Amino acid sequence: MRCKEILKIIEILRLWDLGMTQRQIAASVNCGKSTVGEVQRRCKELGIDCKAASEIAEKSADELHKLIYPSMSVQNIKADPDWQAIHNRLMTRRRLNLRYIWVEEYSNSDGDHMSYSQFCRRYSSWLSDSGKKVVMAMDRAPGYELCVDWAGDVLEKCVFDTGTGKLLDAHIFVATLGDSGYPYAEAFPDEKQESWITANTHALEWICGLPVVIKPDNCKTAVTKSNYYDPVLNPAYLDFSKHYNVAIVPARVRKPKDKSVTEGTIGYLETWLMEWLVGKRFESYGELNVAIRERLMELIKRPFQQRAGSREEVYRLVDLPMLKPLPKDRFEIAEYIKRSVPDNYHVECHDFYYSVPYKMYRQKVTLRVTNTMIDILDINNVRVALHQRRWTGRRYVTDEAHMPPRHRKQREMDRRDGDSYRMWAANIGKSTRAAIDMLLRSHHVEQVSYRSCMGILHMADKHGKEALEEACGHALENGNVRYMAIKKYIESPPTRELAKVLPLPRHENLRDPSEFC
Repeated sequence: MRCKEILKIIEILRLWDLGMTQRQIAASVNCGKSTVGEVQRRCKELGIDCKAASEIAEKSADELHKLIYPSMSVQNIKADPDWQAIHNRLMTRRRLNLRYIWVEEYSNSDGDHMSYSQFCRRYSSWLSDSGKKVVMAMDRAPGYELCVDWAGDVLEKCVFDTGTGKLLDAHIFVATLGDSGYPYAEAFPDEKQESWITANTHALEWICGLPVVIKPDNCKTAVTKSNYYDPVLNPAYLDFSKHYNVAIVPARVRKPKDKSVTEGTIGYLETWLMEWLVGKRFESYGELNVAIRERLMELIKRPFQQRAGSREEVYRLVDLPMLKPLPKDRFEIAEYIKRSVPDNYHVECHDFYYSVPYKMYRQKVTLRVTNTMIDILDINNVRVALHQRRWTGRRYVTDEAHMPPRHRKQREMDRRDGDSYRMWAANIGKSTRAAIDMLLRSHHVEQVSYRSCMGILHMADKHGKEALEEACGHALENGNVRYMAIKKYIESPPTRELAKVLPLPRHENLRDPSEFC
């Protein structure tokens, strides 16, 4: 039988040099007597002295095997394919596997091919030699990182829906903090955006502070476009990070060891929490989460198996002092809606219409919708309008600053009544007040004269209040307070003093007025 371990071969030579029998050597080296005899026989054939153990110890395992087993070292070794290229394809294409590459590509190529089992062994050996199988030791700073994820297993048919009478599944959110591995878990009916943001918010409140980094998986509720160097975060999750002033650093795609502490906690909770919940029935998700919290309070007090203390003790002594304080206000979940600005510069949101600056006609905007506010952003994510959200009342919500000038004038006219015109005129003068009052009372329905009142009062902007007051006084004297009469007077007022009449000079062609009597 061939002895493969170099240390055993060296030890056999050393003990042989000491004069020990084959049986004694086999018992000491923990191998068969025939193996000891085989090594001694081959050394004699090759002229290797048993005293050469120290020299042999300097040789590598391959060199030693070639020396002692030369015939066995000569093998028909088939050429390796480009393992790096194969590995890159496996990492970037999820549906691809080694079996497909071996069957469809490697076996159909030219040359002598290795079997599938040897192909897999060689690839595994390449992974080991290239360092891709080794794991980096993660020294997690206290309170620095909060890893978050959904548990892979779903708690099936555990919540009774009183409305439909059906049993619903529960999706378990798991978060793990820093050095202590302090866990948080919460059940939700789904894994949608609202559930994700709510779970993250509750996790921060559970740990009573803010870490520097939150590390999620690359789920769509967290990352819109995954990229190692420049991931694109979901807008709602980005707002969440800004509100709490934390950094969102997603784990690498298909690299669960980046958040191994969470994966370990998920495995721990799947055994000690979810298995404990299996078979139990709850009337609501709130009732289920009460049971989860009670179980968590028990689990965090249990001592570690391979380190001193418990999760709760390490959390309070190490992680908690390093956390930043929570803000006063809880993050409010927002809904994002894409819209194109129509010609009336009001964008629709849940059956109500909110104004944007009229110059944004036909441009794309994003509505950030909360329970209280409507925040409208342009394509550069810059706010262009902010409205209080309306649930009842008039459907159009308009900021006058968003209107063009002619629309503002029209709006101002439409919302005035007779009393407002009288008050406006009184601020200019008594004659103006009296003229406007006369104009309003000159019609059976005063709304007919609203436009005329608006036009008259706006004359003060161009000609001044004193000129309008004088024109209105003249109109009252003449009994004509119509718009055109006042406009004609204010634009072409008569001469204030009569021109002085001078006597005509005497001339033979001029007759005396007395001659006409």
